[in-house]
Amino acid sequence: MTRLCLALAATLSLLPLGLQAATSDEIAKRLEPVGKVCIQGQECAGVAVSAAAGGAGAARPAQDIIAKHCTACHSVGLMDAPKIGDSAAWKARADKEGGLDGLLAKAITGINTMPPKGTCGDCSDEELKAAIQKMSGL
Repeated sequence: MTRLCLALAATLSLLPLGLQAATSDEIAKRLEPVGKVCIQGQECAGVAVSAAAGGAGAARPAQDIIAKHCTACHSVGLMDAPKIGDSAAWKARADKEGGLDGLLAKAITGINTMPPKGTCGDCSDEELKAAIQKMSGL
């Protein structure tokens, strides 16, 4: 039994020799970032930007954006969202926020329970503005 324990202890003491320390290159490879943060308006080398469905720079139709991102709340006035086509409610909101540009600013940053860009994170400001104009009639 003592010999078995000694053999086991000897084997375990040699184990760290098989686990050699990694080289500096291996350590650096393991520590490389898995992604890159790019800031809008600045060049981001090595990152390809996917174009909108209609081609580079083509804006999506306002009706498509409304159908996909806006109707869930604005069709029924959920959480006091102005309803699509309710010009009076939209005008009151626009007067309070500083016109169409004020509504756009609130849509971009989010307002009340509406998240920023109203769940359309990849919408451009122009696309959001067109959607607001179509929903509001402004």
